[in-house]
Amino acid sequence: MDNRGIDNGHELDWDGIIENDGEFIILPPDDYDFVVKGMERTRFNGSEKMPACNQVTVDIAIDYNGQEVIIKHKLFLHSKVEGLLSAFFRGIGQKKKGEPLRMNWPSVPGSTGRCKIGTRTYNGNEYNDIKKFYPKDDAPQKPNFNAGQF
Repeated sequence: MDNRGIDNGHELDWDGIIENDGEFIILPPDDYDFVVKGMERTRFNGSEKMPACNQVTVDIAIDYNGQEVIIKHKLFLHSKVEGLLSAFFRGIGQKKKGEPLRMNWPSVPGSTGRCKIGTRTYNGNEYNDIKKFYPKDDAPQKPNFNAGQF
């Protein structure tokens, strides 16, 4: 398993001091900039909808009012969802539209992009959910005032 970039925390003593209340923040549905903080490679055992396959869980970090919100986003390495893999890699700027890409997982942590966040409900609880990754190669270019263009 690849745990690079993931903060696995530390063990607490029996009489240790705790202070983090661990409040779960539900983001308002909107577009947000993100950083991939880490990733973990695992194996998906399969379900009615998806055969067994390799799986990567990426930790998508969003700065919301000065607080870091982490969304764990699962990517299945299967041809049935190849379009979702392409959308992720276009979103972090590794893939160009219409061009093949050899997935470069070691370069994923630290990547940045922009995504649309919504919510989903599971077992009566509400969770942050990534609805869309915006392709970096389609992003409008900001004017570069330092280059003499106005």
